Amino acid sequence: MTRERVNRAADMEVFATAIERGSFSAAARVLGLSPSAVSRTVAGIEARLGVRLVIRTTRQLAVTPEGEAYHRAARRILEDLAEAEHAICNQGSPRGRLRVSSTLSHGRHVLIPLLPEFLERYPAIKVDLSLTDARIDLVEERADVAIRIGPLPDSNLMARRLGDSGRTVIASPAYLARHGTPREPEDLRNHNIINFNFRRHNPDWSFRRDGEDFELDVAGNIEANNGETVVQLVEEGIGIARVGTFHVARMIEEGRLVPLLDDYNPGDREPIHALFIGGTTMPARVRVFVDYLVEKLR
Repeated sequence: MTRERVNRAADMEVFATAIERGSFSAAARVLGLSPSAVSRTVAGIEARLGVRLVIRTTRQLAVTPEGEAYHRAARRILEDLAEAEHAICNQGSPRGRLRVSSTLSHGRHVLIPLLPEFLERYPAIKVDLSLTDARIDLVEERADVAIRIGPLPDSNLMARRLGDSGRTVIASPAYLARHGTPREPEDLRNHNIINFNFRRHNPDWSFRRDGEDFELDVAGNIEANNGETVVQLVEEGIGIARVGTFHVARMIEEGRLVPLLDDYNPGDREPIHALFIGGTTMPARVRVFVDYLVEKLR
C-alpha cells in the first residue's frame, strides 16, 4: 500500500506538470523523463480512474472537465504533502501558500491592516489574497479560508465567528447640500438610493420606530455589485446608501460622509465568519491564520 501511495503521488506530479506546461514533451523536460514516459503515466491514471482526462492533439493538450477536477485535486494534495514534509523539517513551523478570499470592503478595511503582524509572526507563510464580493466555492477555487459576512448557508465547511457588523445609512455632504437631509425613513422615497445588485440582497431597508421594526422599499437609478463601488458612488454625491459600519467609520470621522437616520437604526447586525475545510488534515497555515483572526477581531 505504501508503494501505491508513492506511485500515485508521483503520477499526480507528472499529470499536473503536463497540464501546467501544456504538453507531454514540455513536462518531460522539466521532470527529466521521456515524453513517452509522461504519456504512459497519464494513460495509466486514465485507465485506473476509467475516464478520459486529456484529449491529445498535435500541438497541445485539451483538458476534459474530469481532467480539470483531477488536476485541482492533485495540486492540492501535492501542496499539502510538500507542506507536511517542510513542517517535519522545520519542527512544525507553519509554512506554504495560504489562499484567502474576502469581500472587497472587509478585505481593504479590516483584513489587510492585520496582515503585516501576521506575516511577521509566520514569515514562512505566503498569503495569496483575493478580494471579491462574489460567493466563491472554496474547493473549486482552491481557497484555504474565506471571510463571509451575513448568514451562512448549510455546508460541510468549518466556521469560526470573527465578530459582527452593524449597518449605517450614509450620504455625502455635497449630496445633502443639493437635495436636503432626510429626517424620517419615509423621506428616502424622495431621494436617489444606491443599492446592491446581488440576487441574494434584499432591496428594502430595515428601520425601527417606537420599538417596532419595519422595512421600507427604496429605489434609485444605480446599483453596484460591491461595497467599495457603492461607497465611492456615495462619495461622488450620486445618492444615499446603507452599508456596513466598519466600511465607513473612518470616512464619517473625517467628515467625508454623513450618517443619517441613526434614531431609526434597528440595530440589526451581520455576523462575520471565517470558513475553511477542517478535520485532522487541516494545514497548520490555515489553523494559525484563523486563530490569529479570532484573536484580533473578537
